[in-house]
Amino acid sequence: MKLNVQDWKEFNVTRLFDICAGNYYSSDDYEYGTTPYVSASATNNGVGQMIDLPPDFSENKIVTGKVECKAFYQGKPFSATSDVNIFAPKFEMTQNVGLFLTSIITFNENGKWSYGRQCRVGDSKEIVVKLPIQHNEDNAPVIDENRSYSNEGYVPDWQFMEDYIKSLHHKPITTKVKSGLVKELDVYNWEEFKVSDLFDRIYKAKAHTKEEVVEVDKGIHFVSRTDCNNGVNITVDKDTRYEGLEEANCITIGDTTATVFYQNERFIAGDHMVVLRANWLNLKRGLFFRTLFAQEGIRYCYGRAYRMDLIKSTLLKLPIQRDNDGTPVIDDNRTYSDSGYIPDWQFMEDYINSLPYSDRI
Repeated sequence: MKLNVQDWKEFNVTRLFDICAGNYYSSDDYEYGTTPYVSASATNNGVGQMIDLPPDFSENKIVTGKVECKAFYQGKPFSATSDVNIFAPKFEMTQNVGLFLTSIITFNENGKWSYGRQCRVGDSKEIVVKLPIQHNEDNAPVIDENRSYSNEGYVPDWQFMEDYIKSLHHKPITTKVKSGLVKELDVYNWEEFKVSDLFDRIYKAKAHTKEEVVEVDKGIHFVSRTDCNNGVNITVDKDTRYEGLEEANCITIGDTTATVFYQNERFIAGDHMVVLRANWLNLKRGLFFRTLFAQEGIRYCYGRAYRMDLIKSTLLKLPIQRDNDGTPVIDDNRTYSDSGYIPDWQFMEDYINSLPYSDRI
């Protein structure tokens, strides 16, 4: 289906949605749970973490970040930080229509907003988007006498939006991992570990700028502070002249953005990138740790950077190795903690392997 945007009409979003801000919770207010906690993250459909509080909002909403105004459709009940705005539809919105509108809002607004100029609730109410409209059989626009959606009486073409999303071609992702086998996370029996005790090397990566490199379609990853695409901003030529070429199998953190990713390929880094390495690290363990680290991101921003000293002093709760009777295994050398606890590396790998689609990693 083609998008003939020249025939679309403008609609103020307040005619389509009620808009409010999310609710802030301190990290002391919750533990890991089953409720999606939507933040200003541009990844994972905006879900920053899962918390044990009851959801504040019902399903079938659109959420936008105040910083970049990227929009996501939420199909399940959720909670949300005060860094996002909640768009509750005034019409009967289906998932496909919601996905269509999130794309329109993101395309329309992304790039207009930043940390210095955030899109707050009042700003969101001023957003105007162009949408396809309903037409009569003679191709004249349908006019709603009640002017429900616009002063001109135009009516958004919900069916076109529905059909357009359905028309998009994609190959379904398959998995051999059976559903219902995800291992339980008994976080109440986990113990705290300091990051500096877990990782052998924590250091600032050699910084590069885009002016130094040659961008190519397929090459070495250029990892920056972006929160998209595993932190890979672009790929660059494989010329070995680059200083500080980093090997794979590490965790990277953007210190001013608290963006955390596991890197499984060689890369060079942009500015303000911290690298964490350890002999025990591998792909599955790295993904497990990346998720835990990402929980810390909500505490930091450009005004409060995730500095090296803060990274090293971060405490992460991890599953620990235990004897058959449940007694913790104690390491006399106190390698990973002063208490002698040893992280349960095998559980971490088994947990990742139990997730649906883990065989596609």
